[in-house]
Amino acid sequence: MSKPKPARYRTTNWPAYNAALGKRGSLLIWLDKEMGWHAPHEGRPGRPPVFSNAAIQFCLSIKVL
Repeated sequence: MSKPKPARYRTTNWPAYNAALGKRGSLLIWLDKEMGWHAPHEGRPGRPPVFSNAAIQFCLSIKVL
């Protein structure tokens, strides 16, 4: 039994296709200047955290995008 031929798609509207490709990779990010990147000192024994929870959440969100 032979394999069916794969479908062949032809682009008929090149300007719209090129514009869609350009928009596909764009990502706009707004940052709050007041967000603290460094973690506040907690006064507990042990090594203090370097980054704040908000900074870690931001980096994880960007990783997913």
